[in-house]
Amino acid sequence: MTKAIYPGSFDPVTNGHLEIIKRAADMFDKLVVLVSVNPNKTSSFSAEERMNFLRKVCYDIPNVEIDSFDGLIVDYFRKNDCTVIVKGLRAMSDFEYEFQMAHVNKHLCPKAETVFLCADSQSTYLSSSMVKQIAAFGGDISAFVPAAIVDDIFERLDTTKQKG
Repeated sequence: MTKAIYPGSFDPVTNGHLEIIKRAADMFDKLVVLVSVNPNKTSSFSAEERMNFLRKVCYDIPNVEIDSFDGLIVDYFRKNDCTVIVKGLRAMSDFEYEFQMAHVNKHLCPKAETVFLCADSQSTYLSSSMVKQIAAFGGDISAFVPAAIVDDIFERLDTTKQKG
């Protein structure tokens, strides 16, 4: 059985993330979407909120599981008998960083193979940071994130409503 993990911050999950999740779920027997907790990053949503967003948008993908982890990805990989790490790529800058991480992960855990999935053409420019900035100014994010979480994102981030 192939068990893949797709780690990321998912702060919040975007349509680009969801597209990678669906494609990876078709490729592997089981896909764990892993909310990574990075102490060097300030997140807008808690790990639990991000996991709930993912549960809302992945509920109909039977072989997808949502989890979180606050350590090295390879430690989770080993502890959970995973076979593949999935990473999504939007641009060359993503590739350079992810290529380095794949080699570091392979050094730390020789069994850790990384599979890169290129974002579809509609998602290559999309990032969670961009979504958060648009939402903070009350802009329309409905084309960028799954409909099931649009209101949740605005509830937290729309500063135009908070200024009253």
